[in-house]
Amino acid sequence: MLKWLLISAALYMALVGAGLMFFTPQFGVGAVPADASSELLALMRLLGGPFFGIAALNWLTRNAEPSKTRDAVLLANLVGFAAVALNDAYGVLTGEARDVAKLFLVVHAAFALAFLAAWLRARRAA
Repeated sequence: MLKWLLISAALYMALVGAGLMFFTPQFGVGAVPADASSELLALMRLLGGPFFGIAALNWLTRNAEPSKTRDAVLLANLVGFAAVALNDAYGVLTGEARDVAKLFLVVHAAFALAFLAAWLRARRAA
C-alpha cells in the first residue's frame, strides 16, 4: 500500500511540475492573467523544479525498507500536502480560489490523510 501511495504522489508531483514548467499559461488559467508578465511566468516555471525533486524522492523511496529516512519522507509529504490542502480550503471557503480548487482540495486532503495514516503506521511499527 505504501509503495502505491509513494508512486501516485510521485506521478502527481511530476505532473504538477511539468504543468508549471512546460504548460505555464495553461496551468495557471483562471489564476494568471492572459497578459501575464514574462517575470511571473518565469517565477511559475521556477516553482515547477522542486516538484520534480519531490517526485524523484517519492519514486526512489517507494521500495525503501522501514527506516528513519523513509519516515522523514512520509512526514515531509504529510506536511506538504496538508499545507496545500489548508490553502485550498481557505481559498474555497473565502471564494478567492478558482473553481478547480474544490477538486484540488479533495486530492490534496486525500494525499495528506493517506500520508498521515502511513506515517502513524510506520511510527507504531518502530
